[in-house]
Amino acid sequence: MKIEVWSDFVCPFCYIGKRRLEEALGQFAHKDQVEVEYKSFELDPDAPKNTDKSIHEMLASKYGMSVEQAKQSNEGVGQQAAAMGLTYNFDTMKSTNTFDAHRLAKFAKSQRKEAVITEKLLYAYFTESKHIGDHETLAEIAESVGLNRQEAMNILADETAYEADVRNDQAVARQYGISGVPYFVINQKYAISGAQPTESFIGALEQIWQEESAAPKLQNLSADGADDASCADGSCAVPNKQ
Repeated sequence: MKIEVWSDFVCPFCYIGKRRLEEALGQFAHKDQVEVEYKSFELDPDAPKNTDKSIHEMLASKYGMSVEQAKQSNEGVGQQAAAMGLTYNFDTMKSTNTFDAHRLAKFAKSQRKEAVITEKLLYAYFTESKHIGDHETLAEIAESVGLNRQEAMNILADETAYEADVRNDQAVARQYGISGVPYFVINQKYAISGAQPTESFIGALEQIWQEESAAPKLQNLSADGADDASCADGSCAVPNKQ
């Protein structure tokens, strides 16, 4: 079973959804036969790399609400995160553009470190309030997961490096009609949208496993008497003469 996960590193529900999926997989009997692959999705491709606005102010501006309302909204999301063992520090988060972080993740994937750097980038943004649009910060994160720091810096300095990989993920997302994340596609046939409850993930995994593992059943559309024109077990049927 293959699970493709479209997400962004500044998406609060993406981190929550990741944890809920992981919790579900921990209870799934066939977890050793499941591959999880992360796909790039930019919630706001036009977001500036640097801004003086707080996360609360950015949210208020985007949705036309007061800063106080934005704080209350973020507090609710933070409570959902806490229920999954995550700590969200909204007051000190640094809003940024995530394109370079996605490019770095693709480099990490080429080195078989996609899963670990995905976790590191999410943790760096939501818990440590690191600036994940800053190249030095990204190189530091790359080094922390065992990647070569200078190689990471060189890749980040070249805006075309791994750009095609990121854009391809985004193109596939458009083909699927994905407009929000997290978005989970299983075996390129089943979709789960949003940070669903752990129980929903478990139910989906079980259902899909049963459906995908079931022996195929064919509907017989043969005409009556068609067995007279077939061979089996080393012999052929002798047609009845009319």
